[in-house]
Amino acid sequence: MKTVLHISKYYAPDMGGIETVAKYLAEGMTSFKNIIVCFSTNGKNSHDVINNIDVYRIKVNFKISSQDISFGYYRQLKRIIKAYQPDFINIHCPNPFVYPIVIRLAPKNCKICLLWHADILFKGLIYKAIKPIETAALKRADIILATSPNYIDDSSPIYKYRNKIQVVQNGIITNDFELNNEDKKNIENIKSKYSNKPIIIFVGRHVTYKGIDLLIEAEKYIKSDCVILIIGKGPETDNLKKVSTSKRIKFLGKITQDELKNYYHAADIFAFPSKTKAEAFGVALAEAMYCKCVPVTFTLKGSGVNWVNINGETGYEVALGDIQKFAQAIDEIISQPERRKEMADAARNRITTLFTEQISAQKANGIFLKL
Repeated sequence: MKTVLHISKYYAPDMGGIETVAKYLAEGMTSFKNIIVCFSTNGKNSHDVINNIDVYRIKVNFKISSQDISFGYYRQLKRIIKAYQPDFINIHCPNPFVYPIVIRLAPKNCKICLLWHADILFKGLIYKAIKPIETAALKRADIILATSPNYIDDSSPIYKYRNKIQVVQNGIITNDFELNNEDKKNIENIKSKYSNKPIIIFVGRHVTYKGIDLLIEAEKYIKSDCVILIIGKGPETDNLKKVSTSKRIKFLGKITQDELKNYYHAADIFAFPSKTKAEAFGVALAEAMYCKCVPVTFTLKGSGVNWVNINGETGYEVALGDIQKFAQAIDEIISQPERRKEMADAARNRITTLFTEQISAQKANGIFLKL
């Protein structure tokens, strides 16, 4: 059995979009022996086994612009590669610190894959230093995996290498969103708490590109009697609370996975106002759609968001930054319950047929078998 060495930024039980993808690929690519190498979050090197996957975590010394830097990474990775002699190394990108290390240490016959979750969008002096490293990795890669066809766009550095790109869409772990009897009671309690008014939710980190400020502005133009629940937190939370003066907007903070499932199912509309290509795919968008929560998004050139959500079929998409149209789309969904149900069913069906962990892992497994 051939070996795939997956290099992720972090790994379970650490939570995040890339971490979720790394986990279900490692566990789902069953034709291979899968090994994980990632950064540690506790300041120590470690090796443990999670669901029969060997996971190696490497100590971080400091960060530069969200990039972890580890003085011991080269030595640790060299030891791991020597032990396993991988046939493939799959790097979850962006992670430019590891690119030159992998290129240097990869065995001669080892094929390198770049799983391109997102571009590096900041273009200052740091990116100028990173760009040659990134280009060298793109040239060396035997295959590049994009998470959507939309991301193979002329604005992305991967576009030049499109002859060796294949698409492996992200997936959601559907079992996390199936309901039991207790969940159904909790959902009714949520609806009752907000007087059975239509519920609009946002889920995600409170960072600039998520566009929560635009949702707060759009609320002023929503005519329907409804509530807006903002789930999550982040560096922008305090500022957003200061500019949010409407009693219809509620900040719920971080919630558990079980609570999240219940809120998705209780809600009618998923407001997804991300405003830059930093929103490369939208795992939360897919989760909400699976729970029949109808989305409203902006048009984002080169992002997978508008591939996951099909305008007029599974939800609505409006011109980037047009908050009045965003509000109008919300009102339209609320005022047409039969139409909302049609889109909700279509949203669930789209995720079930295209964006599950099993589909993603099976597709990746097939691609690696042919490399």
